[in-house]
Amino acid sequence: MEKRATIKDVAEAAGVGVATVSRVLSGGSASPRTRERVLAVAAQLDYRPSALGRNLRQRRTGGMGLLVPDLTDTFYAQFAEGVLACARSAGEPVVLGSTGGDPEQEAELIGMLLEQSVDRLIAVPSGDEDTWAPAVRAGMTVVFADRLPARPFSEDDDPAATAVNDLMLLDGLAAPPPAAHRPPELPSVLADDRAGIRTAVRYLRGLGHRRIAFLGGPGHDRRVAAFREAVGAPVDEELVVFGTGSRDSAYAAASGLFQSRPDLSAVVAGGNVLGEAAVLAARELDLRVPRDVSLVMYDDVPWAELCSPPLTVIAQPGRDMGYRAAELVLRSGGRRARSVVLPTELIIRGSCGPHR
Repeated sequence: MEKRATIKDVAEAAGVGVATVSRVLSGGSASPRTRERVLAVAAQLDYRPSALGRNLRQRRTGGMGLLVPDLTDTFYAQFAEGVLACARSAGEPVVLGSTGGDPEQEAELIGMLLEQSVDRLIAVPSGDEDTWAPAVRAGMTVVFADRLPARPFSEDDDPAATAVNDLMLLDGLAAPPPAAHRPPELPSVLADDRAGIRTAVRYLRGLGHRRIAFLGGPGHDRRVAAFREAVGAPVDEELVVFGTGSRDSAYAAASGLFQSRPDLSAVVAGGNVLGEAAVLAARELDLRVPRDVSLVMYDDVPWAELCSPPLTVIAQPGRDMGYRAAELVLRSGGRRARSVVLPTELIIRGSCGPHR
């Protein structure tokens, strides 16, 4: 029997990305030339995504999908364990995928899950809202976790202001104009980044630190916005540094930060990969923690207590977030979208000391 064409086959034959094919076939934005080429190739390969939409509208039960950026990341492993625990109790199979933090790969996996008749999906998103539009239009029940999809960028957007507005909306406050900055339209399960970062910065300032740096990565928009808000204006932009998500990039960002700003006295790492990188970079540069630099890491992972000294962390409930996300995706069909924000906790250990 001849193998049925997939969305990836259409993308390769048309010479475009999977995300572009998804947008075209779901009625999204694309140039007339691109749209014509994609539709022609889809017809030639006899690719029929409309059947998927019919199945989803008939409320066919096809299991649950779970997409995370990195299965080797300890937080995402804890999160996945929570999802799997809830799914087991409900008798739901789970299809697990790793996006590598790549929006194109994420779009490809979304297409594959639709083709495999998966009608519920939990995701830590890497792509923007356009990447997720095809799944939503097809009727898939989607719950986001840990972060929200980025809004497509326009010249009028201020990324920092957008992230701050998201924080205000999640706090139940009215965001300032423009009104285009709207709350999430789909259910989500998030940690209270704002409170966690704010508490950490307040703690470091109480120890006398003034030159506090932030190490961030993909998906940390809300955390860096919370950091900027906590340190207050004017923000020293040289102390806000980003990696691309890989361990090598995180190490390069941490090492570059320490070498370019020897006057900094404390660092808040936006995730456990960045925290690991900061520890390694400090060791390589003979910086003593906490005598020379204090360190707070977002995420409490098992190795944090094994460091010398043990790391002070902002703990978020990874397993609980996964369990709650699975509960939402199982119960939210046909219900009003809502967000769940779970508390964080500053756990003080030995990696922070008074500024000298």
